Order: sequence, then structure tokens, then C-alpha cells
Amino acid sequence: MAAPPGSLDRANRAVVAYLDGRRLKGYVYDFSALKDRFRLFPADDALGRGGTEVEMKDLKAVFFVKDFAGQPGYHESQLAEPSTHGRRIEVTFSDGEQMLGTTEGYNLQRVGFFIFPADVKSNNVRIFVVNKNIRQAKWV
Repeated sequence: MAAPPGSLDRANRAVVAYLDGRRLKGYVYDFSALKDRFRLFPADDALGRGGTEVEMKDLKAVFFVKDFAGQPGYHESQLAEPSTHGRRIEVTFSDGEQMLGTTEGYNLQRVGFFIFPADVKSNNVRIFVVNKNIRQAKWV
């Protein structure tokens, strides 16, 4: 089991989106795009020793965020700004939500891939999309 380090790292803030609609906020220290599970440590007790085991098969996506409060009421632009993060892609999740961004590693043979949001003002730094739980992905 992965134990959290002695200090918090902003790069590891995550909002885990389950297929059933639940959202859990916390810190991730052992995430790998190649593994089928990781541990999420609660936002309010990130240095605790427990954490929750999260399985990729149960997820829509993992949102790595700037902060947990987000930007209520902010509507992200769907116009992709110039990026150094690969090709533009549009993902449609199984619940109908669409997301536009760029990716460097879309591969259906893997567990998932990272998207960098089209809107640089987004609270999301990057999003890990679980392949088997999307309806469609297309290059735009």
C-alpha cells in the first residue's frame, strides 16, 4: 500500500469521478496510467495512513485539479488554444458529457490516457480518461 509523503504536493490533487456519479476529492501518490488501481487519500486528511483503493474499471475519469473548490459557475471554453500537448481530441463519456482537449498518448490498448483541457483557465490541470468507459473519442 502506498503511504503519502510527509508533505502535500499540489500536483497530486485529484477529483475522482465514478461511473455512478459519485465524486471523491483527495490526493493521489501512486497513480500510474498503466495500473488498474490506485489509492486516494481524503482531502481533509491527506497525510492519514488509510486512503481508499480506487479501481479504474469503476471510473469515468480522474481530474487532477488546481484546487478542490473549483470554479462554480465558470463555463469552460470549447475552443482549443494553441498547445504543446499533442493532438486535439474530443471525448464523449458514456453519460453524454463531452470534453475537448489535447493528448499525446491516446491508445485503446491501454487503461486510459491523459487529456489537457482546451481552456487554459480551467481548474483541471490534466484529466485521465478511462478508455473502456467512454462512448467515443475523435480527433478534431
